[in-house]
Amino acid sequence: MPVGLYTEAQRARRDASPWTLVQGVLAPVQFLVCLVSVALIARFLLTGEGLVAANISIIVKTFTLYTIMITGAIWEKEVFGQYLLAPAFFWEDVVSFAVLALHTAYLLAYFYALLAPSALMVLALAAYATYAVNAAQFLWKLRQARLQASAQGSGGEAAATSATPVAGGAA
Repeated sequence: MPVGLYTEAQRARRDASPWTLVQGVLAPVQFLVCLVSVALIARFLLTGEGLVAANISIIVKTFTLYTIMITGAIWEKEVFGQYLLAPAFFWEDVVSFAVLALHTAYLLAYFYALLAPSALMVLALAAYATYAVNAAQFLWKLRQARLQASAQGSGGEAAATSATPVAGGAA
């Protein structure tokens, strides 16, 4: 078991992996998509207008989530040797599964007309709330990775800042 978030070998694999940059780009993109979507959902819930835009934004958010989950699993395999549920990111991955389940439930309810529009929006907001918890988990891990790199003097703050630990989920 590594002391801290990464062993030296894992940190080296993390820093060398192109998937680290992919995760570092996708995480803020997904966050921005989520913010836009929340605004569109709120508009619909408050005014009854913009249902199509809200639904499109939720679908875009969901496919962004799927993309970050797939690339995050690849990143986790490269760094930790397993696609998901590596000890360092176990709970983040568990919550990511809940996030995926809620987003997928939205897609199923939308495409099979299982819920009324307002109920669909509430389901999407529940998915987004779970995503927010997951994003907070990953931000906490990013902070831990930076503190560990700083404490161990492995490349200093610049190396720690460029290496995001985002895997799977959300942040």
